[in-house]
Amino acid sequence: MTKSPILIAQISDLHVKAPGHLAYRRVDTALALSRCVDELNRFVPRIDLVVISGDLADTPSTAEYDHLKSLLAGLAIPFVAVPGNHDSRALMRAAFPDHCFAMPSGALNRRVELADLDLLLLDSSVPGHPHGELGDETLHWLDAELSARADRPALLFLHHPPFAAGIWHMDRQNLRNADALAEIVARHPRVQLIGCGHVHRATLTRFAGVLCTICPAPNHAVDLDLAERQPPSFRIEPPAFNLHAWFPGAAFGTLVTHQIPIGDFGGPHPFFNADGTLID
Repeated sequence: MTKSPILIAQISDLHVKAPGHLAYRRVDTALALSRCVDELNRFVPRIDLVVISGDLADTPSTAEYDHLKSLLAGLAIPFVAVPGNHDSRALMRAAFPDHCFAMPSGALNRRVELADLDLLLLDSSVPGHPHGELGDETLHWLDAELSARADRPALLFLHHPPFAAGIWHMDRQNLRNADALAEIVARHPRVQLIGCGHVHRATLTRFAGVLCTICPAPNHAVDLDLAERQPPSFRIEPPAFNLHAWFPGAAFGTLVTHQIPIGDFGGPHPFFNADGTLID
């Protein structure tokens, strides 16, 4: 892996409220996004693209999207976004009129080309409901896109995970027709990753033979309740985002995903003295 990678930062579940409001009367999601933007801007080497995998707004409302746009105005990196269950397709289209969605109405799907890499953003939102589903139009679009460029690696992004994470109240909101997605992914070996959001915590599994991740959030995390001990709850845990580094190479290249904490931490500190000996 000697060639420079393409760097794609994935952030998710921003839940931006109108100015002066806190999520669940406790979480300052706007401040959390501002800190995330600062972290993205200062990362070296420069990130090529930011993918926002859903729940950009919280209620949603025009005021929230206006506030979101003001917060993202400081981002020095291009970004693309797909809606989550807290978003509105109509308000997202109005907020981002320069985003080239694949269809003039309905689902906000999109293809993005980065050199020899394709990113396919899938709208899994179901208006008025918390669970996810990929409509027939989206599934046909995905299959056609993957068939058209079989020699190019592809990364898929959507909001709702197509698998159960073990958190009971989130699993009942995941992607309802995951089998339909699995059938398409299994036919197209160029799919190298499926990146999701919704659960607000870093999670990794395999789906249809492909690595599938859930991105952590910059604000709050869904509590890791694997024993159904309590009602739906969240925790304030260290915020983070995912950084997908794609290295060009033989076949479909190599993809490596890093989890990047948001905040100021000690370092970098050297391991070795000036003479090459290990610092003791």
